[in-house]
Amino acid sequence: MRLSAAVLLALVAVQAAVLLSAVPSTEASELQVGYYSKKCKGLENVIKWHVIKALKANRRTGAALVRLLFHDCFVRGCDGSVLLDASYENPHPEKEAPVNIGLAAFDLLEEIKAAVEDRCPGVVSCSDLLIYAARDASSILSNGHVHFDVPAGRLDGYVSKAEEAQAELPDSTDDVEKLIANFAKKNFTVEELVILSGAHSIGQGHCSSFTGRLSEPNDQITPAYRDLLKYKCSQGSNPPVDNNIRDEDYDVVGRFMPGFVSRVRKIPDFLDNSYYHNNLAKIVTFHSDWTLLTQKEAFGHVKEYAENGTLWDEDFSDSLVKLSKLPMPAGSKGEIRKKCSVINHSPY
Repeated sequence: MRLSAAVLLALVAVQAAVLLSAVPSTEASELQVGYYSKKCKGLENVIKWHVIKALKANRRTGAALVRLLFHDCFVRGCDGSVLLDASYENPHPEKEAPVNIGLAAFDLLEEIKAAVEDRCPGVVSCSDLLIYAARDASSILSNGHVHFDVPAGRLDGYVSKAEEAQAELPDSTDDVEKLIANFAKKNFTVEELVILSGAHSIGQGHCSSFTGRLSEPNDQITPAYRDLLKYKCSQGSNPPVDNNIRDEDYDVVGRFMPGFVSRVRKIPDFLDNSYYHNNLAKIVTFHSDWTLLTQKEAFGHVKEYAENGTLWDEDFSDSLVKLSKLPMPAGSKGEIRKKCSVINHSPY
């Protein structure tokens, strides 16, 4: 059967239209709570199931997810760029930046992504998955006191550069003036800087991130705590150390700070306002934590949240929502990745 030229052209046009309709939009839609309620029913339950399972196996994973949210969104907006591995397009991705030392939970996010792809292929972005997973982790670690509805509809970015992460993320050695200026670039106030710093009630930091603290004077760090940190850092090559002294080994705390042993917990990582109590007592790990006490407004908020844990729960939840709304750079393109560590294709 022979087809006329007109018919062939019509068939080609129809095929092109079908192919174009299958290509996902490269423009992010406006973020909405319930964005996937019809697009991928049961999505949040799937994510939460995986997060609960992961935290039962290793509670430390929760802090890793919360940290990933911040480290993703603070660089190029919430676009999943921190999740990308090295590739031809991104030879030195964000996760290679020194400031990103110790980032974890990548395997969990790939596990969640695979489960979601089986359920709703090509629908849910990795950047959205990270926000949902971090929300669930923060809720679990706070015994439900930190919780928020997730506005969704993000796309995954194509660009990931270690030098951008190093330049934009706050450093653990920063003074308060630099921290305030850095957060202001993202439209965060001094109060919100203090609020988000409260996440250091959980998680760990490597000794290379607080080397300077080991020689700071007594009016900046409690001497017994400084000795404890020195001991911990002598136990290996740049080992991780708990951010919160109550999560430390009982015997180590008993050796260096015996008056604190009654507050040591067998189960680590409870997301609460203990960070502010520790800061006022000068038993925080990072210089960037202690330096909040040197600025009048920041110091006032440290005291405020030390005295009112419920207020911090609420304000931390609100600040995470604001953080999760940081957009990709103007003019950026995006996609729905099939795997969170690899772009589907480069648009450039």
